[in-house]
Amino acid sequence: MADNKAKSTKPANKTPPRSPSDPTKDRAAKRLSCDSNSSHEGAMAGEISALEEAFRKFAIHGDTRATGKEMHGKNWSKLCKDCQVIDGKNVTVTDVDIVFSKIKGKSSRTITFEQFKEALQELSKKRFKEKSDEEAIQEIYKLIEGKAPIISGVTKAISSPTVSRLTDTSKFTGSHKERFDPSGKGKGRAGREDLVDASGYVSGYKHAGTYDHKVQGSKTASTASNSEMGKGRSRGTVEYAHHPVHHYSRLPK
Repeated sequence: MADNKAKSTKPANKTPPRSPSDPTKDRAAKRLSCDSNSSHEGAMAGEISALEEAFRKFAIHGDTRATGKEMHGKNWSKLCKDCQVIDGKNVTVTDVDIVFSKIKGKSSRTITFEQFKEALQELSKKRFKEKSDEEAIQEIYKLIEGKAPIISGVTKAISSPTVSRLTDTSKFTGSHKERFDPSGKGKGRAGREDLVDASGYVSGYKHAGTYDHKVQGSKTASTASNSEMGKGRSRGTVEYAHHPVHHYSRLPK
């Protein structure tokens, strides 16, 4: 009896037992929370300002290993030139270099996006002197937002009488004339050096390369002459190179 009383004194467990479907509900809740976190992070990533997007484009310009989070001094100068932050009067290339050296760390060679905005704030005071600090920074932001590095293309040829006269190969004289053929195409090495003719013909010989034709012609002529010789023997006369030779039969003794 005492044992039964002791057992009855234990506090009863009031938490209801979990149903078999509870683990699935927990996993779904975790997945929903993960999805909400990822969507929030995606929304934060999609809210990149136009200024930061321009910063990243210039930061990776010309460097395949760049991540877009830091910018070198060369790309900083290019950004200021391409976005017309440098006007040549209030802001010069020297001012841009001085601000970059001032903002970056002592042992660092790059600046972050936050330091980039600090540098723009320094330049805005010089670029827009007649405006307040807030208006000046907004104006300099407008110059950069949505911009990308300008890639210089192939230089176009200038069409002018002077240039056309200098590039017209038909008017070249002297040794320069020998470097081009009549169509204006360069001869290459043959137009720069005196190449030795190893063909076996004397220089200036007009019938070079006609040997095969002559051989074929001589063979045809010899075949014709042989046929004529056969005919001449039958009649007692053979022609050698248009010179008739008569063969007289022996006189009887």
